[in-house]
Amino acid sequence: MTRAVPEPRKTLDPDVVAQWLARHPDFFVGREGLLQQLKVPHPEARGATSLLERLVADLRSRAEQAEWRLEQLLESARHNEAQYRRTRELVLALLEAEDGDALGQALATQFSERFQTPALALWCPASLTDRETQPPQAPRQVLDDHVAQRLAALLDGRASRCTRLTPTDWKRLLPHAKAPDKAGSCALARLTLGEPLGYLVLASPDPDHFRASMDTLFTEYVGDVVARLLMRLAPSRHG
Repeated sequence: MTRAVPEPRKTLDPDVVAQWLARHPDFFVGREGLLQQLKVPHPEARGATSLLERLVADLRSRAEQAEWRLEQLLESARHNEAQYRRTRELVLALLEAEDGDALGQALATQFSERFQTPALALWCPASLTDRETQPPQAPRQVLDDHVAQRLAALLDGRASRCTRLTPTDWKRLLPHAKAPDKAGSCALARLTLGEPLGYLVLASPDPDHFRASMDTLFTEYVGDVVARLLMRLAPSRHG
């Protein structure tokens, strides 16, 4: 007499089970005892834990992640608000300038006090300064070909750029400010408004203050404001 061969053990596809449960969310209604019997791997330790304890742990983890993301959003909002306020005070101070020297002084003061930028230079071509009764006062400087070529080389074809600034370049581009012993950093912006109007140089002895990876949108914005004010304040525009 031959013995019956047992049928191969049938197993369910986990994906099929998951899909079925998703289509039948009421499966555990009336089967609460089954929920208490289910054991799943513990997320942080060896062994198993109840399904309910695992759900609580997952919910707690999600809540912590959501709280972290919310804190990041709040921190970003606080930073943006502070940046807006500093930028607003900067622009208002620039608008109050009555001449080119006052504009340069307002730039230097605002950037030093509000943006921790201790050195600044505003290079303008002679066409903007030759009709003034007195030579420009620092941080305004009269742009010559030598400085213009160096600034153009540092910008490398861009409208604005952050880069390292060697002591030699510091002495050349910020002659009124004491140069550091080692390389610092700077943000450069080309000033244009239908015609070249010079360059804005923001500098710090800290080599990481202006990093090459930084966005230059703010620097370009300030450059656009300064260019328009230079045109408005130039003596040649006063008839």
